[in-house]
This record gives sequence, structure tokens and C-alpha cells, in this order.
Amino acid sequence: MTMIPKAPDRSALEQEQFLKILSREEALARFEAALLPRAIPSEQRRLGDALGTALAEDITAPIDVPPFDRSNVDGFAVRSADLSAAGEGAPVPLALNGETIHCGTAPKLQVAMGTATPIATGGPLPRGADAVVMVEHTQPAGSDAIDVRRAVSPGQFVSYAGSDIARGETLLRAGTIIGSREIGMLAACGIAAVKVARKPRVAVISTGDELVQPGEALAPAAIYDTNGAIVAAAIDENGGEATFLGAVPDDEARLEAAMRSALANADMLVLSGGTSKGAGDLSHRIIGRLGQPGIIAHGVALKPGKPLCLAVCDGKPVVILPGFPTSAMFTFHDMIVPALRKMAGLPPRSDAKVSATVPVRIASELGRTEFVMVSLVEGKYGLIAYPSGKGSGAITSFAQADGFLRIDALADQMPAGTEAEVTLFTPHVRVPDLVIVGSHCTGLDLVTGPLARAGLTVRSIAVGSLGGLAAAKRGECDLAPIHLFDDKSETYNTPYLTEGLELVPGWRRMQGIVYRNGDKRFEGLGAKEAVAAALADPACIMVNRNQGAGTRILIDRLLGGARPDGYWNQPRSHNAVAAAVAQHRADWGMTIAPVAHAVGLGFIPLAEEHYDFALVTARKQRPAVQAFLDALGSDEARAALERAGFRPA
Repeated sequence: MTMIPKAPDRSALEQEQFLKILSREEALARFEAALLPRAIPSEQRRLGDALGTALAEDITAPIDVPPFDRSNVDGFAVRSADLSAAGEGAPVPLALNGETIHCGTAPKLQVAMGTATPIATGGPLPRGADAVVMVEHTQPAGSDAIDVRRAVSPGQFVSYAGSDIARGETLLRAGTIIGSREIGMLAACGIAAVKVARKPRVAVISTGDELVQPGEALAPAAIYDTNGAIVAAAIDENGGEATFLGAVPDDEARLEAAMRSALANADMLVLSGGTSKGAGDLSHRIIGRLGQPGIIAHGVALKPGKPLCLAVCDGKPVVILPGFPTSAMFTFHDMIVPALRKMAGLPPRSDAKVSATVPVRIASELGRTEFVMVSLVEGKYGLIAYPSGKGSGAITSFAQADGFLRIDALADQMPAGTEAEVTLFTPHVRVPDLVIVGSHCTGLDLVTGPLARAGLTVRSIAVGSLGGLAAAKRGECDLAPIHLFDDKSETYNTPYLTEGLELVPGWRRMQGIVYRNGDKRFEGLGAKEAVAAALADPACIMVNRNQGAGTRILIDRLLGGARPDGYWNQPRSHNAVAAAVAQHRADWGMTIAPVAHAVGLGFIPLAEEHYDFALVTARKQRPAVQAFLDALGSDEARAALERAGFRPA
């Protein structure tokens, strides 16, 4: 007899959802209250191993620095009273003593009245001398005497013992971060080792059946584990000592064993993935068995980062970061770094901030504090902050962005034109030499590569042809790559130019229908016939392009008013279209020939489109723009474009 499965307990399902979404501030307060205050363990480290650590105690200077009176110049140790009447017209003769004082040489002879002793920079001042006269202010007077043509005052060109550091002086305070300057001060006092706050040992575990370590073969539906490496590096950057323990599959027993072992040997455990409470998300279930008080917060009103889980198990922090890389890094830096730095005895991060104008409207989710990564460019009236728009799963968002802005939880948008505060990822703004905003093409990298090798920084922001034109009109970029077809004139790009913009011809690239080889619906047909065949088959799914893309205009012309299944699937790149077809998520789409051939797809040519550049005339004479124009016309770039499947204009 077939048993009817018991309906799931609704209360249990509700328990599996986020128990309570906390504000960022409340989640931080609860986490730190459960974790702090706590004693910071210390250890002795030799100077060479102490870089980047925090001193655990005050350091008192054991000696004077310098430890003796010393000369600051090459010259002669003298009695200043002997030279009170010296001048250019009245030189004073002094007999030379029978020694020369070098660095590391202890003086043996006293400087008596009417005598001088040759001395090198850094040499200890001999008995009887109270000043040094520079060698430039003397003339030889035979083999054993000099004439001095300038008077000196007592103490001139002399550094006295303890004038830099005095014995008993507090040299460095507890909590000071040891850098190269601090190491120099300690070494000058003869201190070979110091007591520092021991770096917290942090175990890092990635979770998920889909994860493959870099260097291994990538199976279907698998992804490379980026979080393990990036989280471990971020821990090291913020005072911790990370140990990456690899990726553990979604097996509760194996994961629990790995977490218990990690906590036994580490001061802190950081996992990524397994926070969203899906069927395969196990980490949060295990925490309750690892120690008290357990989960402090699970679900924070952040975007990205809502699934963050914070726990403390028997005094040790356990953090489960979201699986998406951008979410993981935002929540780590915003929520975890403050506690980690306190555990390491380090002061809070002092992030640099700048003001910038947001050129486009940014929609936000009401009720969640949202962090938006931005790239900074120089506009007519100051900095412009372009949102990355790549989403929480994008790895390049963090690496390519200059910083982030914050949208308050009570706002549902940030209007275009808003003057916003941008928190930088680096201490200084890195404004690029050349800014390119518009449609991206792999050929662009072939042209800008030589510029980067020549030391110029190039920022390329992909917003589509129309978005690039809008940025160029606002003066936010140097060049806007475009490939826009005008129905009336049946020409590319020129009809879209306005005053202040001029066209720079780029290259030609063949656009066409892409499909999987062997698909009988498309093989042997022309582009228009292939689209007609696709429209005639209700089971045939297309993949479109985003609004504003030149490719989208071509697709809409082919479709007329038809809106087949998949029309609203609108990725932003040629590569994404090819991937959708290759992975059977779609049956056809439109891309360029080099991309189709790179992934082994069938390709039906439609039209050669013109990939050109709208140049902002007012910025034409900038050195970086001229360098780009030179590179674009070079034999090297033209040959590289041809090898890649493009036809230079």
C-alpha cells in the first residue's frame, strides 16, 4: 500500500524562515554585546615578524637616542669660543689634532684651546668640543692646521644625547599599529622583540555541493569557490590569521564535524553559504549544537547581505556569510571587520570618503539599508559615481569599483542628480586617465591594452550604446562606444550624434543569429528565415538583449511586433546570450560572430554592424584621448582586431 506522505508541519516551515530581520545597528549591537569585552591574548614577536600587529603594552625607551653627542655634518669639532672673531676677512687658524673621528670611532684626544679634530657626519663629539664647523667653511693651512673663515655658536651642527629619544620616555603606546616607522624607532633603541596582541586565528570554510576549488575541472552547474580565497585575504588584511579549510559539501554530519574541528583550533569561524535556510543550507542548524548562546542574529536588513547569520558559541564568534561574493564581502567588511579588529587589538578602520553626483536613478528596496558599489569618474563639475549594477553574485564588482554609497532603509530610491557620500575602498580617489562609457566589446580590450601597459589607467563602464551617449552628452566620459542603427537613414551611429560629439570610426563586427549546432530549425537558413521558423515553433525560446543596446534594435526589427517566449530575458552582453543558448536555457538569440565561434555555436550572419566611438569634442586634446586615438589607428591594434574576427574601419 502506498503511504501518503505526511504534510509538513507549517510551524516548522515558518521556523525555517528568517526568525526576525534586525536592523544593521541592532544586529551589530547584539553581536558585540555577546562577544565583548574580552581579553586580548598577547605574544612576543621579533621586530621582523611584528609588522602590522598592535602593541600589547607601552614601550619605554631603554637608552638615549642618539646615545652620545654627535656631529650632523662633515667638518671639524671645535671650541666655539676660539672662533668668535672669525670671518671671511679674518680667518682664525686652528691646529689639527692627531686623530679623525668616523662613525663608530670613540674619540681619544681632547680638543684643547686653539685646536680642532676632523669629524665625519654621525661621529661622536670629542671632549672639549662644543660645536662643529663645516668643512666648506675652512681652508687647509699646511698639513696640520686649518683656517676657519666663519664663527660658530655653541651646539652648532651637534645633535645632543637624547635629543631624538630620551631614556625613560614612552616610545610607543599600547595599541599602536607597528609599521616600518615604528620598527625603525624600536630598532634605534636596541629593542629586538616586543609584546603584541596575538592575531586571532580564524578558520574559513566554504559550503555547497556546487563548489570546485580553482585549478580543478569545472563540472556542469558547478562554480569555482571564490569566497574562500577572498574571505581569507580580507581576514589577513584586517588583523586576523586566516586558515582556509576548503569547501564542505551539503552534508550535515560532515559539515558539523568540520565546524567542530575548526572551532577547537581557532578563535573564530567564518563560513560562506548556507545562510538562506533553503533545503541545502545547513550551517545555521548546526550552530545551536556548538555552544551558547548560539545564534545572535539571522537576517539583517541589508542589501546585499540579508541572509547574514551572527553567532557566538562558548565565547567564540561564528559567522555565516551569504554565498554570493559581493554579499559576502559587503557584510564581512561592514559587520564583521569591526569585531575582528577589536579582537586583534587594532583601531577601527578609517575609511576615506568623497562626495560625488549620481548620474542615474538607483531603485532601492524600502526597509533595507542598501549599499551600492560605484565607479568614480571626473565630470564637468566634480566626481561622478556610476553604480556597478552587476548584482550580489558578481565577483568583479568589488575589484573594479572605487567605493560604495549607502541608501537609507527608509528610501525606495536615490534620484538621478543626487549628491552622495561615497566610501572609498582605498585611501585615495583613483580617477582614471581615460573614461569609456557605453557598449562593451572584447575588441575594446585589444585597443586599450597598450595604453595600460604605458601606465595610463582606463575605466570602461558598460551601460549600452544609449547610456553611453547620454553620459557623453553630460560630459561624464571621453568616449562612448556605440552601435546604433537608424531606420530612416539606414546608417549607423552618425544620426545619433548631437552638438559637442564627433564620430571616431572603430571596427565592424558581424551580428547574427546564434543557435546550437544540429538544430534543424535553423541550419541552412538565412537570418530572416531562421527567425520566422523560430516564431512558428511555440516551443522555441529566444534570449533577447537589454534595452538601449544596438543589438536590441536589430532584434526588434526582425521580430516586428512579435514577442516570443524569452523576449523579456534581457542580458546585457553578447557573452550572456551565447551562454544561454549553449546551456540550453534558450534556443536562439543574437550575438556577434567571435563570441558565437568561441563557444562552438552555430551562427547565421545578419548584418555587419558599426562599432564606433562618440568622442566628446571638448576632451579630444586630453593626452589619454590622443593616446587612445593613436592606438586605435596603429598597425598593432588593427592586426589584433582582425585576428579576433573584427574588421577595422
